Amino acid sequence: MARTTLYQWKQGKVGPLDRHVLERLSYLFGIFAALQILLPFPARAKEWICKPNTAPLLAGHWALERMLAGQVADLFLVR
Repeated sequence: MARTTLYQWKQGKVGPLDRHVLERLSYLFGIFAALQILLPFPARAKEWICKPNTAPLLAGHWALERMLAGQVADLFLVR
């Protein structure tokens, strides 16, 4: 999402979101919700996101690295 969009949101100027932004937000909310269920302690959830992971889809990388790779598919895989 563009920084200008974020600043507009903070000022209460919420406009329509395109489907790509909605899809990314949906994955992020899903990841957040799953972490709340599986790792209810914030420190454990942060640790999981910021630690190398041996899961086949992450191949030793951090979940955060995968989420920040820039592709919607990366968010999908972490979710």
